[in-house]
Amino acid sequence: MFSRRDMLRRAGAGFGTIGLAAAMQDGMLSSAAAQTTRTLGASPVTHLAAKAKRVIFLFMNGAPSHVDTFDPKPELARHAGEQPTGKLYKPSKGAGYKPSPFRFGPHGQSGVVMSELFPHMSKVADELCVLRSMHTDVPNHEPGLLMMNCGNQQPIRPCLGSWASYGLGNENRNLPAFVTLCPGMPVVGPQLWSSSFLPGEHQATRLDTRDISVDKLIANLKHPQLSRPQQREQLDLLQAFNRRHAEMRQHDAVLESQIQAMELAFSMQREAQDAFDISHEPQHVQQAYGDSVFGKGTLLARRLVERGVRFVQVYDVDKGKQPWDTHADNDNRHRKLCSYSDQASAALIADLKQRGLLEDTLVIWGGEFGRTPYAQGKENLQKAGRDHHHTGFSMLLAGGGVRGGMMYGATDDFGMDAVENRIHVHDLHATILHLMGIDHERLTYRFSGRDYRLTDVHGRVVHDIIA
Repeated sequence: MFSRRDMLRRAGAGFGTIGLAAAMQDGMLSSAAAQTTRTLGASPVTHLAAKAKRVIFLFMNGAPSHVDTFDPKPELARHAGEQPTGKLYKPSKGAGYKPSPFRFGPHGQSGVVMSELFPHMSKVADELCVLRSMHTDVPNHEPGLLMMNCGNQQPIRPCLGSWASYGLGNENRNLPAFVTLCPGMPVVGPQLWSSSFLPGEHQATRLDTRDISVDKLIANLKHPQLSRPQQREQLDLLQAFNRRHAEMRQHDAVLESQIQAMELAFSMQREAQDAFDISHEPQHVQQAYGDSVFGKGTLLARRLVERGVRFVQVYDVDKGKQPWDTHADNDNRHRKLCSYSDQASAALIADLKQRGLLEDTLVIWGGEFGRTPYAQGKENLQKAGRDHHHTGFSMLLAGGGVRGGMMYGATDDFGMDAVENRIHVHDLHATILHLMGIDHERLTYRFSGRDYRLTDVHGRVVHDIIA
C-alpha cells in the first residue's frame, strides 16, 4: 500500500493537482489545521475597524537616498566638503558633506516637497504621506532587509506579508493571499517572504517577473493530460486515502501545509490565466506604468489586489541584487532608478484611485534604510557615491487610511539623524497592521513555548498619520 506521501508524489503528474478543501470542511483534519485556514474566503474578524483591506509594498532594494528624493537639505550646500562631526556608525573617509544636485519644490495643493527626480509622483502629491523620520537598527543590507521585512535582524521570523495572511486570511480561494513579485533574487533571498514558524500556507507565492508572460510566471497551470473532471476524480480518491490516514495517525502540520499549497495551485487554474496576464490591460494603461520590469510588476500587483490578494510585494532587483545601493555615481544612478520607479509608482496610485481602490489599498514605497548625506569617495565628486545610512531616512505611504498631502517627521539640518516624530521600523509595522484592522500586540503565534508577534516587544502606532 502506498503511503500518503507516495500517493501525493505519484498521483497527478503536474503542479496544481491535489485538492482537499472538502477534507477541511468535513472536519477530517485536526482543529489546529482548521484554525490556520479559518478565514479562507470569508470576511476576517479584525481587532478594530480596518481602513486598508490590502497592501502593495514597492520595495526599492538597496536603499534610496533620502537627501536626493524627499528630504531636501540646503545646509549640505553651505557646508559642502566639511566632514560630519559627532558619533557616526562608521567614520567618514570620503570628501565630506555632499549636496544634492537635484532641485526640490512643493507640489499639489498640499505643497508636498520632493525632488525633480519625481515628475510623475508630483502629480499625485496630495495622496502621499512622506515619512521623513524613519530609522532602523543597523546600516547593513542583510539585517536591514530582514528588519524591514520581518521585524528582526536574524532570518528566524515570519515576514510582514505572512503575518497579514495569518491574521486576515484570503479573500479569493483561487489566488494566494500573499504574492511576491521579484525579478531575480535579492540579498538574503526567500527569507524575506518566508512564513518561518507560521503555517506554510502563509508564505508568499514568489513569481519571477523578468518574463511577464503567464506560462513563464507560473509553470504547469494546465495539466498535460487530464481534464478538470478527471483531476477531480483523482482528488476524490486522495481524499479517501486521507480519511483513512487521519484515523490512524497524528496530524502532520508540514504535510498539511503542502496539501494546502497544492489545493491552492489546483484552484489557481481557474483564475490565474486571467489575473496574471497584463496583456489584458488597455494599451494606455500599460504605457502609463512603463515598459520596465518594475513597471510591469507594479501593474500586475494592481491586478492581483483587485482580485482579492491581500498583500503584494514588488521588489526592484532586476539589475543586480540591490540596484539602489549607490556606493558610486549616486547622482546618475538615481536619475535612472527614479525614472522608472517614479513612473510606475505614480501610475499605480492614480490607477487605484481611478478604480476606487486607493481608499482601502495601502501603498508603501521605500527601501531598507537611507544613504549618507556625505560622500563616499574623495575624487571626482560628480561620480561620488553615498554609503549606507540608518539613523534617518524617508519612506512614502499612500491610500489605505493614511493622511494624504502630508510630510511627517524630520531629520536634522544635514539629514543625519531623525529628530522629530521619530519612526522606527517596528512603529511602521505596528501602523500597517493597525490600518489593516489588527492590533499588533494581539496578533501572536505560539511557538517553542512562547508567544511571538511581528513587532516583538516593541512598536507603537503612529496615529498622527492616520486619516
